[in-house]
Amino acid sequence: MNYLNAFLKPFEGIFEYLQKLLIPQKAYSWQILIYLSIFSLVMSFFATEGSFVESLIAYCGWFFLIAGTAWYTTDKPILIAGTNMPVGAVITAGLVSIFFFSPDDEQILRPISIVLWPTIAAIITAIPEFFEGSGTDVKRQIPKVDVRQELTVLIAVCMMLSCWINLYFLVDKWLQEYPSIRSDNFCNSILVARLNTECPESPQTSFRKSSEDYPENGKLLLERLTPKVELAISAQPWSQVEKWLLKADERVRNISQEVKGRNQEQLKEEKQLWNTEARVSNTKTGYRLDLLSIWKGPTSDPKGFYLKKSCKIEPVASSTDNQSRSSKTDIVAEIECQPRSMAIDGSPPERK
Repeated sequence: MNYLNAFLKPFEGIFEYLQKLLIPQKAYSWQILIYLSIFSLVMSFFATEGSFVESLIAYCGWFFLIAGTAWYTTDKPILIAGTNMPVGAVITAGLVSIFFFSPDDEQILRPISIVLWPTIAAIITAIPEFFEGSGTDVKRQIPKVDVRQELTVLIAVCMMLSCWINLYFLVDKWLQEYPSIRSDNFCNSILVARLNTECPESPQTSFRKSSEDYPENGKLLLERLTPKVELAISAQPWSQVEKWLLKADERVRNISQEVKGRNQEQLKEEKQLWNTEARVSNTKTGYRLDLLSIWKGPTSDPKGFYLKKSCKIEPVASSTDNQSRSSKTDIVAEIECQPRSMAIDGSPPERK
């Protein structure tokens, strides 16, 4: 027995602290509220799922948890260094923000909860300054001038912090919905930074080292568009192909609309920001068809950029045997496109 007492003696201070912390000294205390919140949580599991009773018990549990936490953290407040905001106000504001904006969501912290967190914390910090007294003897009051100034500065700073956090989520949403923006030049941006990116010393120098640095969606459009163009031209009578090339721009745009419709998940919101056009030029032996994927969205370069894939179209002789075994030679088109697209900074060439 003596050995057991000697072993437990170093832990007596810890046991006394836990006993004081967990066992309430009186019925009206923050521990009771925390225990009520735990009890409400347990009871909500036994209620019918989705029923009014379950929601009521859950809301009561949240109320007891927020009230108990606020009581405990403000009983002996610890201020954040350099401010008049208690740490407890930040914790309570987090619970309030989660309760109001993420009650039925699997995601505990939604962006709006994080955005409003600092502002709610400032409001919670300011509320006690408008009351005096304790317990049931509470009177309203107007804070002193110096206190009002501190509260005004605190609320203004927290609101500005909320605005900056909201800006972060807004920019992040843009980058998620329009992934092509990620490939742009953010060297002069004070809001967005790209890691492991070398900024050019001269503004006229492109920061993109190769075509791999250009958006994947632009490449995707040309890769899906090229086989359909080849199918429309390859082995077709030469005269018919020349007529097709006269309206190549219109025909390529129609094909691109079909491609965009079949690749909506990959393109997301960008399908309206990528324009697909065609340019046709004469060569010594035939024609050259340039398929262009042009970015119309926001970019750091006013001239923008585009991706190009060139196809060489030439007439070839095709011999066919009919039933009378008399050969007939037809002139058909042969098309050969580049395996990879080329990325070019600046505006696309004008239509001829």
